[in-house]
Order: sequence, then C-alpha cells, then structure tokens
Amino acid sequence: MKVRLGMLVILIAMTFLITACTNHTGSTANTQTSGVSTMSNGIVQKNDNVSVDYTGKFENGTIFDSSQGKSPLTFTAGTGQVIPGFDNAVLGMKVGEEKNVTIPPSEAYGERNESLVQQVPLSAFGNNSDKLQAGMQIGITNPQTGQQFPATVTKIEGDNVSLDMNPPLAGKTLIFDIKVVKIEPPKAS
Repeated sequence: MKVRLGMLVILIAMTFLITACTNHTGSTANTQTSGVSTMSNGIVQKNDNVSVDYTGKFENGTIFDSSQGKSPLTFTAGTGQVIPGFDNAVLGMKVGEEKNVTIPPSEAYGERNESLVQQVPLSAFGNNSDKLQAGMQIGITNPQTGQQFPATVTKIEGDNVSLDMNPPLAGKTLIFDIKVVKIEPPKAS
C-alpha cells in the first residue's frame, strides 16, 4: 500500500535516515585470520567489491539476520551500500579473515526518534484502509521524489492510524560475525 503524507513528515524521516547513515564512530571489533588465497591485493579497500558471510545478532544473542545457507552478501566497500559500522569493519580485512564487531546505533540505523511516530487519517489509505493491521509494514511514498520508504502500522484507533517510520533496528546495538570470502578490485572504467 502506498500513502502520501505531508512533506514535513517526509523531510523529518529523510533527515533522520540520512543523519543515521552518515555517522561513522564508535564500533569495536575483535579480529581473527585464517589463511585463504585472494585475487586482489588481499586487503579490502574502498571501492573493492567484497563478498562476506555474516551473522547479525542483538546483544542478547538473538540472531536477526544471517547469510548462512544463502549466498554471501556482496557490496562495494566504503560506499555506503551497507550500514556505516559494517562498512568500516570490513575495510582492511583480508580474504578468510573473520571479525566480530559490535556496532552502536549511531553506526547502524540510528537512535529511535519518537517524532517519526505519526498519526495519519485512516482515509489517507483509501480502499486499502480495511486491510491495515497493527504490525504491518507498508510503503510510504514521498510525493515530490516518488521515493518509497517503509513504515510500520503500530495501532489503529477510530479514524486514525499510528505509523512508526523509524527503521525496525533503530536504537539497537548490533553484533556481527563477519568473514570475508572474496575481494575484487574495482573494475577499470
């Protein structure tokens, strides 16, 4: 479902997300290396295409995501394709190296921002209003850019819907076990 909200809400949400994605301080890491050959210079550098196996956990040990049983996560290092703390953690690693990194909210999805919890008229959902349920994730569209971002329906009361536009992992310290499985230097243009 797509909903068009006022520009103020959109700008607040986008400002929060941009701020959360540009803060690069505070993660801690423990590193271990196992010998595996590599096709590049052997060390992850900015703009290298990197493939990693990973497991993401909360501080209580609960796993929230993993590449186990799937293809490795592939991204271009140092370019913001992944959260800043994860991006920074792989820079300087070697193929076969394993690292455990603790990433604070400031280097992940940011702190929760209660101003991103908004009341929206049920009528804004048009014919889809009867399909809404608490806990449902929906797409919100910025009317000026057409860009879509997620929001969670937290409750429906009377003629209003409460939407939480915080990222689901906002405010959480994340712990990742990372293993670099492949490094490819950037392709020449």
